[in-house]
This record gives sequence, structure tokens and C-alpha cells, in this order.
Amino acid sequence: MMVEFLNPEVPDFSKEATMINLEGSTKLSTDEVMKRLKKYFGHGGQGLEVTEENPSCITFAGGGGSVNATVCTEKGKTKVNLVAQEWEYQAKEFLSQLP
Repeated sequence: MMVEFLNPEVPDFSKEATMINLEGSTKLSTDEVMKRLKKYFGHGGQGLEVTEENPSCITFAGGGGSVNATVCTEKGKTKVNLVAQEWEYQAKEFLSQLP
């Protein structure tokens, strides 16, 4: 599992809400990653609401923030991009748990 920080600068938390953009890859199928995203961030996990969904993208909102996930196949692996606001720790944790 590879996690790449796309915005490595340390944000100034004192001024505004922060957002993180993370990218990882896994051997899981895109469908399996979408299922895991729903389980982890949705009602059975973090309790966020699904506000938008299509076969390759899902957006969750709640707790004053959001998580937007984009999933696609690239070079025989599934690439996962997460953009999270107020859910940075959970986004990192989700990616770190993918095989």
C-alpha cells in the first residue's frame, strides 16, 4: 500500500478549515473499494451521510466536514484519491488499511 501526500505543506490550523488531498493504490477492485468506503465513512462507521455517488466517485458529509473519494483503475491497480476536510485522520487511516 502506497500513500502519497499531494499537499505536503503544513497547514495553518488557526486561520481556516483545512483540507487534505491523499492518494493511494490497492490490489482491490474498484467495486470493493467503494464498498469499503461506504462501510468506513458511512452509517456503519464514521456516520457520515452520502451526498453524491456514482460508480467511480462518492462524497460524504457530516460533523462539519466532508470526504470526497475518487476511485479508478490505473496500471493494473485501483487508485484511490481522497479529499478530506475535518476528516483528515480518518482519510489517512482508511488508506493505510487497504491491502
